[in-house]
Amino acid sequence: MAGNSSRKGAIRKSSKRPQVGSGGQVRRGLAGKGPTPKATEREYHKAHKIAEAKKRAEARKGGRGGPRRKSGGDEWIAGRNPVVEALRERVPVTSVYVAEGAERDGRLREVFRLAAEHGIGLLEVSRGELDRLTDGAVHQGLAARIPAYEYAHPDDLLDAADEAGEKALVVMLDSITDPRNLGAIVRSAAGFGAHGVVIPERRAASMTAAAWKTSAGAAARCPVAQTVNLTRQIKAYQEAGCFVIGLAADGDLTLPELTADADLVGGPLVLVVGSEGEGLSRLVAETCDRLMSIPMAGVLESLNAGVAASVTLYAVAEARARG
Repeated sequence: MAGNSSRKGAIRKSSKRPQVGSGGQVRRGLAGKGPTPKATEREYHKAHKIAEAKKRAEARKGGRGGPRRKSGGDEWIAGRNPVVEALRERVPVTSVYVAEGAERDGRLREVFRLAAEHGIGLLEVSRGELDRLTDGAVHQGLAARIPAYEYAHPDDLLDAADEAGEKALVVMLDSITDPRNLGAIVRSAAGFGAHGVVIPERRAASMTAAAWKTSAGAAARCPVAQTVNLTRQIKAYQEAGCFVIGLAADGDLTLPELTADADLVGGPLVLVVGSEGEGLSRLVAETCDRLMSIPMAGVLESLNAGVAASVTLYAVAEARARG
């Protein structure tokens, strides 16, 4: 019956209470939220990203004050022997993961001992979880996590030499793709007094777990820097007063001639090592001040990139010690 407000479903109307949609019940929700933030203050706006990029570029120009780039995310070392070797070589492992029910053999007991000695956390997880964390690698119930490597800025290496009151000695690598060669060169650079190693940002080996392990922990003492353009960085080092020598089988300068020149070997020096198969790229070779070869006995044409770098660094260190 029309007008019967007591029937089921009827809506009682009253002028004493505000109705939905009138704004009375959502007055606070309709209040203003203040002025719209500037484009440069909105995190996902293009203008904000451009402004942040400019800040990073200005910081890099300031040398050591610039931000350091990190290699991707954390990495995993999977397998009993690899984990044992990583801990022995003092690779900066942050945590060790053991699968539930893993067989306690001698390698696992050594991992427990080394982890305890170095203050590294041990976590027990299910085998399925360890499979997921290591992306299906053959882990044998054991894996270790290492943090992303924090790269230095190329200018940091010259600053380190200045702070130590020494003439700079920097190693640059032209498209070295084998991480074991990279690790070996970092180890030699640390052992023979170089102030750091510079690698290209793309199409080259980076400081992965394999490079860390080969460096035998030297990567913690010898900074590795990345550069977007190797040729441009060589020119920057030349402008800073460094003499740049590229290692090449057909170089017009020999290693004995370099070490015999006290002015040359005793000044700020950059050594550029080419890739394992192709050697120095054309632009890099043309940009170097001189190309140097290592005299060889017999028919062997050239040395492995890591060995060539080690021989040269040793000879330079010896010459500087005598001078």
